[in-house]
Amino acid sequence: MVDTFITGSWIVTNFNDSGQDETNDFTSYDFTFASNGTVVATNGTETINGTWSVTDSSSSSSSSSDIDFNLFFNVSTTHNFDDLNDDWDIVSVSSNEVSLEEHIGLLLLKTPNSCIIS
Repeated sequence: MVDTFITGSWIVTNFNDSGQDETNDFTSYDFTFASNGTVVATNGTETINGTWSVTDSSSSSSSSSDIDFNLFFNVSTTHNFDDLNDDWDIVSVSSNEVSLEEHIGLLLLKTPNSCIIS
């Protein structure tokens, strides 16, 4: 499941918010997701703490599963990280990539090692 794969270190490789590419707001940050539901984003000079969880918001067992990746950083609404606060729909998950979307955006996380070009 997602919570098994997401723990560890990740980076944002694509963030599109309402049709605008905002990836550069997050490229210098390393996101570390802990199994206790905390997330820490750091770029060496700034550290931002948050929480994460995976929930199933489907209302009945007969409907298709609606598994959400919930992400929250306790920042002001003018901070770039406020754009990440949402209950993201999980598009795909692998051991080195997580693709998430919500009604106005797309978020792609990868493990740092999967982004190394040799």
